[in-house]
Amino acid sequence: MLIVNENNRKWWLLTAMSGGLGLVLFDETVVGVALPVIRSELGMSEIASHWVVNAYLLVFAGLVAIGGRMGDLFSLKPLFLAGTALFGLSSVAAGFAPNTETLIIARGIQGIGAAIVFPLSLSIITLIFPPEQRGLALGLNGTIGTVFLALGPFVGGLFADFLSWRWIFWINPFLTAAMIFIVVRAWGDVEERKDERPLDIPGVVLLCAGLGLVVFALMQAPDFGWSNPVTIIPLAVGIVASALFVVHELRNRAPLIDLELFASSTFAASNAIIFLAQFMKVCTFVFGALYFQAKLGMSPFVAGLAILPLVVLQPFLAAPTGMIVDRYGTRLPSVIGVAIALVSVLWFTLAIPGQLYWSILPAFLLWSVAMPFLFIGPQKAVMGSVRPENRGQAGGIVMTGQMLGGTIGMAVASAIFSTTQNYQAIFRAVTALTLVTLVYVWLALGADEAGSGIEARPE
Repeated sequence: MLIVNENNRKWWLLTAMSGGLGLVLFDETVVGVALPVIRSELGMSEIASHWVVNAYLLVFAGLVAIGGRMGDLFSLKPLFLAGTALFGLSSVAAGFAPNTETLIIARGIQGIGAAIVFPLSLSIITLIFPPEQRGLALGLNGTIGTVFLALGPFVGGLFADFLSWRWIFWINPFLTAAMIFIVVRAWGDVEERKDERPLDIPGVVLLCAGLGLVVFALMQAPDFGWSNPVTIIPLAVGIVASALFVVHELRNRAPLIDLELFASSTFAASNAIIFLAQFMKVCTFVFGALYFQAKLGMSPFVAGLAILPLVVLQPFLAAPTGMIVDRYGTRLPSVIGVAIALVSVLWFTLAIPGQLYWSILPAFLLWSVAMPFLFIGPQKAVMGSVRPENRGQAGGIVMTGQMLGGTIGMAVASAIFSTTQNYQAIFRAVTALTLVTLVYVWLALGADEAGSGIEARPE
């Protein structure tokens, strides 16, 4: 029986919010290790199997800002419950998918649910915890979330090898039902400040069109051909739509994404770190798992175990990282995180040709250390930079940047691999992006005196 009182109410809600984070992270990583089995059973092409991952990421990226903005406009509780229920029901559909098309569509609908749940979870945590506890709350949120993240490859490989890949999706409804029960029981008198400005529908259309067409062109180009009009036209239209989105948002009084926030170098750099972290994570979890199976001859289950060191330390480091950020600010932990990530991905890139797992393992452990620093500090910096009534939008921006990193990372990696059939080429590109980001973050965060410009805004 769930016993709720005023002393523990916020902690029960934190548990439910962390479950939302965990499910989203779980469904990012659980599929990658099972892709060869799914592809074989449903008769997929290589590129179609990549869409099983990116349909989820793409819809998530395109709609997460809308989910955050809806949190600014409407009551948080019914929105969170609706998004959680949609995620659970679409997971059931994915598990029963009889063909490629149904699975990809169900994964896209999962992305809609995730786009609602994820930014609202950040807004609710920020709302129910006082400023002096938010770093700890976000750290605990990250701890629970990364437990799910860590279980993803293991569970995916376990089900794919010994039961059925369909159970990857069928376990989600049990978790969403538990989250709904907790929120219904634990939600009390939560004071919400709402923004009365309307939802930016033209911005939604331009963002989804621009992102969707560019990602489609990048992923399908190796199949259609880079000079094929079916590739060139969507790419060109997507770029134009993205440019029009920027112009529209700058002129709009109630933008979907308030681009003026990026005038703060710390705000911009924090989002760049989150973009990079998700770019690296998706590339490594998906193509690292494929590399282990294709080049090292591992089964899905063994490949899932081999991926675990990428996340094995994160559940233990997330809460301490939150406390470090609370005490020392966001700049130094963020820079250290990007630097460690650079060493990790460079190590992995150089070790790939040797095809020896033990030479790769230290790189994965370094990555596990880096990950909490790449998310917790930047998240706190971003959420502390806006007024309470705009935190839903700030959460939407964080998640948009994060999921853009994932979907663009998947698209770029898919295009590189489909063209070259070379795993090392993918991670050379990831290493280059990480180096550029480190230089930018060092310069940008240094301009704001250790992030105080972000975190000093009063409640």
